[in-house]
Amino acid sequence: MTCVSQFRWTSAACTDVGRVRERNEDACLDAPERGIWAVADGMGGHAVGEFASRAIVQALTALPAPDSLDAAVEHARIAIQTVNQLLIDEAQRMKVRVIGSTVVMLMACERRCSCLWAGDSRLYLFRDGHLKQLTRDHSQVERLKARGLITAEEARHHPAHNTITRAVGASATLDLELLTFEIGDGDVFLLCSDGLSNEVEDAKIAELLDVAADPVSAADALLRRALDHGGRDNVSVVVIRAEDMGGGSDMTLLNPEV
Repeated sequence: MTCVSQFRWTSAACTDVGRVRERNEDACLDAPERGIWAVADGMGGHAVGEFASRAIVQALTALPAPDSLDAAVEHARIAIQTVNQLLIDEAQRMKVRVIGSTVVMLMACERRCSCLWAGDSRLYLFRDGHLKQLTRDHSQVERLKARGLITAEEARHHPAHNTITRAVGASATLDLELLTFEIGDGDVFLLCSDGLSNEVEDAKIAELLDVAADPVSAADALLRRALDHGGRDNVSVVVIRAEDMGGGSDMTLLNPEV
């Protein structure tokens, strides 16, 4: 028996090299029929960042059909850990310091979703006109914010705002963070690389999600906004909408310590 969502999912993904970079090192996965979506933001320069992000997406695309959300999470963990070792081995072979990538992925089964992530690519929830960042960045500035040393606005312009503390391929031990929650009718989820979140403020993201007619138009509007505001990095967005086919549900975090 495969894992079946009780929601009808519609989604759209788009990615762009941006206005400054020569190579797009982001990669996206958009598979609503399987209830799985992801964004990976590669690092390392030259072609290695692109190799890293694509290796993650390829591994997630090849996941077997699970029979539960817990099984889906476990399969995804194993796949990403396998890519982690692949990137470490490839870096050693190429004699470079690191070949790495962030990852944020969403998996849906029955009435629940799980998110796995490492790095500063994000998952947002847009519900009832309100936008909430569900993931927390694994970054140097996030640590400073948590200690009360800088404000959210100062973090956006901090010299270390691109310094992340976790990534696939960065260390032999990869700590993937997990968040699991119930889905609500009409929920809209946004996965994005920092090429969006660094260029577009949350209030504008919420506005664009609110006025968009569907995930395709929302993804396009978000991408264009990031490019219009400078496009200083690769930009990737995946917009996902849930329609409950059998009645509404309120979101409840199942691991609220996150």
